[in-house]
Amino acid sequence: MAIGWLTVLSHVPWTEVINNAPKVAEGAKKLWKSVSGKAPETPAGSGASQPPASAEALSPVAMEARIRELEGVVAELHTQMLASSELMKQLAEQNTQLVQRIETNRVRTLWLAAISVAGLVAAVVALSNLA
Repeated sequence: MAIGWLTVLSHVPWTEVINNAPKVAEGAKKLWKSVSGKAPETPAGSGASQPPASAEALSPVAMEARIRELEGVVAELHTQMLASSELMKQLAEQNTQLVQRIETNRVRTLWLAAISVAGLVAAVVALSNLA
């Protein structure tokens, strides 16, 4: 199971991920700002999905009830859109943090590898001087 993950992770273009992480976070912030700043709008004069068929459905009371129902649906969809964009913003921020941590770990790993190689060379030199 771990080998499968290692294979997947080795095929990820990490330089592109690292380079694009700030763009993704900025895009999510712009989306959040554009969506959260708007109030739910009511449709102005747009036709309903199914026009009323009878004269009773055309009465002002029925039309008003239908308009209120549609306004409720629009407000609910707007709330869902706000929640979705907030989630996308949070995911983009987490992605940015994850990429930063991965980059930090990559640099640390390179330093540790360099120190290990230097220690190995020192050990080989010391052993060759003893012999």
